[in-house]
Amino acid sequence: MSDSPKKPARRKRRPSVKGLLGVGLDNEDGHKRITTGDKFVLVGGSQQTHEVMTETMMKTFEELKRRDKVLETVDHRELAEIIDRSRPR
Repeated sequence: MSDSPKKPARRKRRPSVKGLLGVGLDNEDGHKRITTGDKFVLVGGSQQTHEVMTETMMKTFEELKRRDKVLETVDHRELAEIIDRSRPR
């Protein structure tokens, strides 16, 4: 057996979200749609799909602000719930 000391256990880093990416795949009219925000990018999609993605992102960031949370530190399950509730019905 080796007498070398054991390395200290590394703490697992909690992954953080730095930004959100939305991709629409239903574009058939040839337009290239790109919308960017401070912490999101939306690309592609039909006009309707792109509008829905844009509205969802706006409402998502409004809700984060209302909850006094930021994208980088919000729990991923809470973020998923916020995004789901922010989608237009």
